[in-house]
Amino acid sequence: MAVPQFKEIRKAYGFDDVAISPGVVTINPDQVNREFSINGMTMPMPVLASAMDAIVSPSFAVEFDKRGGLAVMNLEGVQTRYDDPAEVLDRISSASNEDATTVMQDAYAAPIKENLVGDRIREIKSKGAKCAVSITPANTKRLAPLAEEAGADVIVVQSTVTTARHYSKSARGLVFSEFLETVSVPVIVGNCVAYDVALELMGTGIDGVLVGVGPGAACTTREVTGVGVPQVTATMDCAAAREEHFRRTGKYVPIITDGGIRTGGDLCKAFASGADAVMIGTPLAQSEEAPGNGFNWGMASPHASLPRGVRVSVGVKGSLDKILFGPTSKTDGTQNLIGALEICMGMVGAADIKGMHKTDVILAPSIKTEGKYFQLDLN
Repeated sequence: MAVPQFKEIRKAYGFDDVAISPGVVTINPDQVNREFSINGMTMPMPVLASAMDAIVSPSFAVEFDKRGGLAVMNLEGVQTRYDDPAEVLDRISSASNEDATTVMQDAYAAPIKENLVGDRIREIKSKGAKCAVSITPANTKRLAPLAEEAGADVIVVQSTVTTARHYSKSARGLVFSEFLETVSVPVIVGNCVAYDVALELMGTGIDGVLVGVGPGAACTTREVTGVGVPQVTATMDCAAAREEHFRRTGKYVPIITDGGIRTGGDLCKAFASGADAVMIGTPLAQSEEAPGNGFNWGMASPHASLPRGVRVSVGVKGSLDKILFGPTSKTDGTQNLIGALEICMGMVGAADIKGMHKTDVILAPSIKTEGKYFQLDLN
């Protein structure tokens, strides 16, 4: 007897499940255009540095800007809670594995000092760098005006899961269409993983969407709550929403794949899946310029009652230049990420990032193991 289905389970794919098919033409890698633009602002490198305290400090933001990317500083992290954030970062990085979460919870219990919001932003701007800041929806109305007044170039409204409609009995949720009337800088919103949610968010008038729930190396949201969608499927679904929104309105709203990107191959697959830019964390936490001393942790790691992340030891692997542009002696794809992107674009014949969207992505469960007998030490 056939048993009726309660609900249909849909297949979803992550970076390790797929591969990019080569193109019918090829291009010299030094002739591709990898720029990323949002609301008239153009960056030479389509990479955002994740709003994690172990990654983005004012000095890191300046160095990342010099290399063509956009670093996002967490306005609710240690940079705005402490006059001397370096001491707190040292305390977190030196804690034992058993005590790390408790130490973080204690550190992040300190109140946000509103004067430091402007101070940190002006520190970045004084060096001639672009400044992007991340704020949770709950604090956006309070902190966004301070950020814009201090000179922030981009505001990122970010939580684990963000929708255009949030219901609460205790307070009126952030209404993006109303909020956008109060700011004059580009606003990126995230995170989401679904077509309908992305389309509705775009309909509020925002300028960019962050895609990804739970794939980051330091994030445990998927383990703690069971919520998440693998990044290839999530990116493709949100890219479809972008195309539909453009068809309806004529406004192109970029999507930014956030999390789960460890290698150049992962980065390239994100663009082939439809991303206009990527946000990366752990690869940058491994840089000499990052303030985390070889560790990384997420924005939800120090949550007071339900931590959804851990402090992970990632090591210090090299300079920002080596990680982003090489040269490198690493053969595992974890360094020279932009070089990998340029070579991939050449292989598939993509003259620019939108050209990457047109490439064929194939289901390839054996892509990392086929013929790799000796690499996998099976002899």
